[in-house]
Amino acid sequence: MTPQYKRILLKLSGESLLGSQQYGIDSSVLGYVAEEVKAVHALGVQIALVIGGGNIYRGINAEQHGIDRVSGDYMGMLATVINAIALQNALELRGVPTRLQTAITMSQIAEPYIRRRAVRHLEKGRVVIFGAGTGNPYFTTDTTATLRATEINADVIIKGTRVDGVYDTDPEQNPAAKRFDTITFRYALEKNLRVMDLTAFTLAQENNIPIVVYDMGTQGNLKRLILGETIGTIITN
Repeated sequence: MTPQYKRILLKLSGESLLGSQQYGIDSSVLGYVAEEVKAVHALGVQIALVIGGGNIYRGINAEQHGIDRVSGDYMGMLATVINAIALQNALELRGVPTRLQTAITMSQIAEPYIRRRAVRHLEKGRVVIFGAGTGNPYFTTDTTATLRATEINADVIIKGTRVDGVYDTDPEQNPAAKRFDTITFRYALEKNLRVMDLTAFTLAQENNIPIVVYDMGTQGNLKRLILGETIGTIITN
């Protein structure tokens, strides 16, 4: 079967690496994510990846602990780099070539983010992991994912979650919630479905980049999605 997308931006939350832990990285989950990415990479798909840092630190909650928001956001950016290094290591242990690029310069462990270099890595078959958010406070990793997807001309943004798509209400709270196979950006905004934060969502809409929300906890889902199966919810213009 032929992949439906040539170049993707995969967005994962930091919390997705928690597993059964309260905080930090569950090595078995890390390995699982790496295997899912490896299976798609084997299809010849170009993969860029953004992962959050919420399993380690969430800057948005900083003020509750007496830390100003800007400092908290920078701490959150560093948390994303920790996750990015862990994921890079897990992928390379499985024979998948990678490059880590960060929006904050840290030359001992990563390349600085340079768009043309990132695209070249993708063309050479390397998985490119973007760390440290946008490098600016007040922007989420959702916004980072949309911005980087726009810059590298990704065909789609794929967001891995704990649920199997977008619902009209929270399926974890309402068992009768209705799942959508396909919706428009406008409908999602009108119904306040909160697929991503507003800045990220609007950026994707303006640049006409579809978003697919899927359940990353089901083994093989990412590969099946890439091969064209109806998995999750597709949001388009």
